[in-house]
Amino acid sequence: MENPDVILIGAGIMSATLGVFLKELQPDIKIHIYERLDKPAQESSEAWNNAGTGHSAFCELNYTPENENGAIDCKKAIKVAEQFQLSRQFWSYLVANGKLTNPDNFIHSVPHLSFVWGDKNIDFLKNRYQTIIKNPLFSAMQFSSDFNQLKAWMPLVMEERKRQDKFVATYMPLGTDVNFGVLTQSMIDYLAKQDGVSIYYNHEVRKIKQKEDKTWRLKIKNATTLETIKSKAAFVFIGAGGGSLLLLEKADIKEAEGFGGFPVSGQWLKCNNEAIIQKHQVKVYGKATVGAPPMSVPHLDTRIINGKKELLFGPFAGFSTKFLKNGSYLDLIKSIEPDNIIPMLSAGWHNLPLTKYLVEQVMQSDEERMEALKEYFPNAQKEDWELLEAGQRVQVIKKDENEGGILEFGTEVISTSDGTLACLLGASPGASTAVAIMIDVLNKCFSSKMQRSIWQEKMKQIIPSYGQSLNDNPELLASIQEMTSKTLKLHY
Repeated sequence: MENPDVILIGAGIMSATLGVFLKELQPDIKIHIYERLDKPAQESSEAWNNAGTGHSAFCELNYTPENENGAIDCKKAIKVAEQFQLSRQFWSYLVANGKLTNPDNFIHSVPHLSFVWGDKNIDFLKNRYQTIIKNPLFSAMQFSSDFNQLKAWMPLVMEERKRQDKFVATYMPLGTDVNFGVLTQSMIDYLAKQDGVSIYYNHEVRKIKQKEDKTWRLKIKNATTLETIKSKAAFVFIGAGGGSLLLLEKADIKEAEGFGGFPVSGQWLKCNNEAIIQKHQVKVYGKATVGAPPMSVPHLDTRIINGKKELLFGPFAGFSTKFLKNGSYLDLIKSIEPDNIIPMLSAGWHNLPLTKYLVEQVMQSDEERMEALKEYFPNAQKEDWELLEAGQRVQVIKKDENEGGILEFGTEVISTSDGTLACLLGASPGASTAVAIMIDVLNKCFSSKMQRSIWQEKMKQIIPSYGQSLNDNPELLASIQEMTSKTLKLHY
């Protein structure tokens, strides 16, 4: 086989994003993409396998924790909101330049709401709103405790509720719903038409080893012919979702020592009653149960999937030893190595409430799931809903000097000191911030090229706000939001 400059492992949103960036920055670059399944975006990027919120921190209450002194910490929310603006600019560039076709295929305006009840939660949401509204990224947010206003925003949620009971919500009209499966497929389709890009489906990477000349040699099995092929490249990106950890361990780099993974599976309740689906036009997020992972924040969620409006509730967490939905039950055992066994055991010990929560979720009956739904949709009827399997996530476990090992719920880019290999571990907010994450990979692994004027100029064409903080520049933010809204056909 002709050896490429770059090998991307996995045909999900991360590899697609990095591949497009590299091809835009260096048109003559040669890229190979290897995907173990028969088409792209079948794991975490697939629409039914992720929340598709377009995570911009508008409604995710876990992104704004309350400190011991009662102050709301908005740092993560601001960071995520900034990162999602980068994604919008990247997609707008691709649409405006004909590299992606109709944006209606993958993104739509859907308002984001946070909805709570109970005195403590009401005080928290009011405090959050008063704090976060000061930031330009969140200045369009509205707050209400008025029953009629809440009913206008989310009629399904307010059905059968009593006017004298107390509820509050925040409403963000600039929210979106993103079909990351279609978006990924569209970017992969674009890449497949470019000179120097080859995409291999049903090809599983079995071995990764760095040679003395710093290039990486890969052994790849063709699942169709059962042949084993070899390929080498100067740079390798591991973007295989839950499967990334096992591949990273095969690479045997010192930077990955101590990293482990904790798998969490998910399920959705999907509405099959068209009349109910049409009554709900928003995404309504609540507060996570104590001990629940951030990906399990309950939400009654309007989705547009493959051109059809859908309504989901969940996700309900579960536990499986698989690292991928199409993985092996031996994945967790295979991931345990001498350098990560202590961090993994320590993280497990320090997260017993999470273990208890997952056990309770696995043991839930259909009736208990319906009771959880009725907290957000009081008139829900069992016959209108069915249970679907969502995606598999692997949360990051890493060494910690004080705790021995800690469990993290974000994403982490691990790269070699020589910049020849990078790997993405973790989950939410993941897909929504893929552009920011891949810019990080470019800065770490292509640092000298990123400093060249030709790459800098191209980055500013792709991302007009590149190198600037939107939260500190309201005028620039307004122009960027207006531009991306127009290109992507979104509400502004």
